[in-house]
Amino acid sequence: MKSISNISGLTAPTPAQSHKGGINIHLAAHLMMDIAPYPGMSEGDLIELYWDECFVASRTLGADELGTPVSLRVPESFIVNGTSSVHYRLMQIGVEPVLSAVEQVQVKLDCPGGQPPPLCGDENQNLAPVQIPETICRKGVNTSQIKRGVPLTIEPYLNMAVDDEITLRWGDVRMDLPRLDCTDIGQPIQVWVPPAIIEEAGEDLRLEVTYCVLDRLGNNSRWAPPRRLKIGCGKTCIKLKPKRLRVN
Repeated sequence: MKSISNISGLTAPTPAQSHKGGINIHLAAHLMMDIAPYPGMSEGDLIELYWDECFVASRTLGADELGTPVSLRVPESFIVNGTSSVHYRLMQIGVEPVLSAVEQVQVKLDCPGGQPPPLCGDENQNLAPVQIPETICRKGVNTSQIKRGVPLTIEPYLNMAVDDEITLRWGDVRMDLPRLDCTDIGQPIQVWVPPAIIEEAGEDLRLEVTYCVLDRLGNNSRWAPPRRLKIGCGKTCIKLKPKRLRVN
């Protein structure tokens, strides 16, 4: 058996696409690893890609691939949560096989709130609707309440994690909450919707209030089932502003 050199100068393979240096559930479904051009790249070179020491793909180079990056796909079945090591082995005619440097890849496949069922559109039934005080749910938001703002609660959800980013949608207006830290995990998130947000969204007899979560590697929960509130009643003195979608 030929020996394999670990001192090759070959750079590590890198993900063709990643989110903040990691792999989320969307990217895992079609993950490609790029191998940069290397000195002595020749037609007939055999490249074998390894994911956590398991062989996952190979390519014999053609003349038209010389001097360009080579992309190999990692089957989704090999990709699991955590940190994975990726490298490749290069075999050239008349030369001992050599190994590349190793790339450490962060993987997170757990979506906030759990993976929504297929064909569910933009809504995730695994997320609890926002909790709003019963009096406000029943009577709506009047002028006095608008001036005070509206309290609501987001219940703990499956796969809640540090650095999750929650976006609240109040009608057509979005409000980004601070990223979660370790003290938030497993706890209800208390939110106060300020008067400025309520006024910007304007009066509405069936205003939708919902939220979604984006985790640190870009897994998206989709939207929670909405609550509907009556904002104003047509006889209030709310000064309406033109409705627009806030981009944060």
